[in-house]
Amino acid sequence: MTMNLLSRRGILGVFAATGVAAAPVMANAFGFLRGAGDMRRIRMYSGRTGESLDTVYWVDGKYIREALNEINIFMRDWRTGTAIGIDPRAIDVAAASHRLLQTNEPYMMLSGYRSPQTNAMLRRSSGGVARNSLHMTGKAADLRLKSRSVGQMFQAAKACNAGGVGKYSRSNFVHMDCGPVRTWGA
Repeated sequence: MTMNLLSRRGILGVFAATGVAAAPVMANAFGFLRGAGDMRRIRMYSGRTGESLDTVYWVDGKYIREALNEINIFMRDWRTGTAIGIDPRAIDVAAASHRLLQTNEPYMMLSGYRSPQTNAMLRRSSGGVARNSLHMTGKAADLRLKSRSVGQMFQAAKACNAGGVGKYSRSNFVHMDCGPVRTWGA
């Protein structure tokens, strides 16, 4: 399925099914669905650590603290072992995008939280790392899927209208965050 074939109704249906709170516009439009039996799930694995995550982290309008703690550990800076609280809105963006892509394949997480030390090291070795990266505040993830193109992932995340979406075609990943709505790399 190409992202161009997604209809407005299909996108709205996914938002309704996931109750995306990360999208301010959609949160207001679908607020009546909160507590109506919906749930949010995230599936990821890390090629760096070999760990996998498959968890329901939100049910009936409430985040599940134990699941968020599991996500915090999973998305830690693998170089330093440091973990912080990942902003649940960042997970919401990734989960909603995943639903739009209609795949059961888990995301491969390339980068979640980054300590300031790791971010500085990556900035020295790569031109594409922001000095004040939202990775350092637990608000971003760099993700990849084998079954979907970077373009498809970019379009799905962009359709959420809930934060920053960066397309990194040469490196084969998409950056998703819960900061201001913006895109780059298109």
